[in-house]
Amino acid sequence: MIVFDLQCAPQGHRFEGWFGSSSDYEDQLARGLVSCPSCGSAAVGKAVMAPNVGRKGNQLAIPASRGGAAAANPSPADATGVANVPLPPEAIAMFRAVAAMQAEAIKSSTWVGETFAEDARAMHYGEKEVAAIHGRATINEARELIEEGIAVAPLLVPVVPPEEAN
Repeated sequence: MIVFDLQCAPQGHRFEGWFGSSSDYEDQLARGLVSCPSCGSAAVGKAVMAPNVGRKGNQLAIPASRGGAAAANPSPADATGVANVPLPPEAIAMFRAVAAMQAEAIKSSTWVGETFAEDARAMHYGEKEVAAIHGRATINEARELIEEGIAVAPLLVPVVPPEEAN
């Protein structure tokens, strides 16, 4: 099976067409069997489409907080789910509410950056005054902290370090 993004010439309606092969598409188009589902026009052609190349199974996604530019409040147009389908408005509202609650919670916390694991450990063992902190830790550092009985939790929404904020 092959999927083409198609577009009618008169109105510019875009739609998807599934065909057994590229030649099957050409054959059906020549016989007038392909038409726009919105306006019925048979003046249809292939639309420009971006390839959907998936990540290899052994590759990890790079979180926006670790190397990419993070959008604090993505627009609903940018919010797509796993299947590249827009998220429902309720889901977008929920993510924004979680981000707002987290932002409010970390106002009373201090950013310690890359020294999070060291600082959390020092507080736990009484070497440093206990305070609410947030920062970065590798998965291995977080596991070690948990194994030592040090309570840590990941932030649900990526946080931009103060030195990188506008």
